[in-house]
Amino acid sequence: MPNINVLIKPASGMCNIRCRYCFYHDEMMNREVESYGFMSEQTLEQVIKKAIDFSDTACTIAYQGGEPTLRGLEFFKKSIEYQKRHNAKRLHISNAIQTNGICIDREWAAFFKENKFLVGISLDGTEFTHNSFRSDSKGNGTYEKVLKAIELLREYEVDFNILTVVNALTAKKINQIYEFYRQNNFQYLQFIPCLNPLGREGERFDFTLTPKAYSLFLRTLFDLWYEDLKRGRVVHIQQFEGYVKLLLLMQPDLCGMSGICACQHVIEADGEVYPCDFYVLDEFRLGNLNQVSFDEVNRRRKEIQFIEQSFQVHEDCKRCRYFPICRGGCRRHRTSQNCFCSSYHEFFDYAIERLEEVAGWYNA
Repeated sequence: MPNINVLIKPASGMCNIRCRYCFYHDEMMNREVESYGFMSEQTLEQVIKKAIDFSDTACTIAYQGGEPTLRGLEFFKKSIEYQKRHNAKRLHISNAIQTNGICIDREWAAFFKENKFLVGISLDGTEFTHNSFRSDSKGNGTYEKVLKAIELLREYEVDFNILTVVNALTAKKINQIYEFYRQNNFQYLQFIPCLNPLGREGERFDFTLTPKAYSLFLRTLFDLWYEDLKRGRVVHIQQFEGYVKLLLLMQPDLCGMSGICACQHVIEADGEVYPCDFYVLDEFRLGNLNQVSFDEVNRRRKEIQFIEQSFQVHEDCKRCRYFPICRGGCRRHRTSQNCFCSSYHEFFDYAIERLEEVAGWYNA
């Protein structure tokens, strides 16, 4: 059997902050049951046992939300216990978590270090850009708490990266954000474009990322990244490194850059599996791991043609010179054509020669 990646939501969509652009809160509002509460230890054990049984090579277990740390540290200790208990095949098991960092204290940091967790920290740049959209339930900014969490991760030598949502404000302030990240020596960065609510893609909100703003963001960020590379300072920006991999005929790390959906297993707190974090909706249920196996889940995935539907691309994409590197982008960004099509076209016009130059450096 192939490697398996599972993304577990231990606290469903519950969260201790109120991001105004949160795509998962929007998904919760578009399904019959908004929150599935906390995952039980019995369901957790079923998920881990069946994931290990499914693979003969490796297993990646990631935790996301909402805010996964709300489930408590004991739950994660149980996860490690179950991994050891059921790993008779001695698979390589990797653990990762995406968190807003608010709950992280010394005990959490020591646990992450001991168990070799990769920690993704959500940080939207500077204090101003971060607090503008990422406040707690009382409306207070969360920036200082996130920085304290990062300090603890560094003190305990935990591997971490920074995830920044590109919205109307962070796109505009990318020069300041990048300089702030440089000053703090953040070397592993992800920038993901903000999504409008389902069914309201054409509306304008204060966080809405327009194609024009995204184009300028990509070009500005690329200039900063490229100049650092030329000076010998390597900053790992997942999107740009993905384009380099595509130029080298390698597979990018992000499924949205592959042009087709990957075989993902997103597991809500009740044990129900969905094909993608952007589609945790009632019509995309694949089966509950308390009753079914991963083989049955993947048969259901085939029945609803989830991956196959992502093969469809706009006719203009097929004729575009940049299709081999763009590939139509993430399915969630497409109605027919990718909503950021003009952004990508302008970016590649601007940066393709230097991307090819960087690919030559990587391949040297």
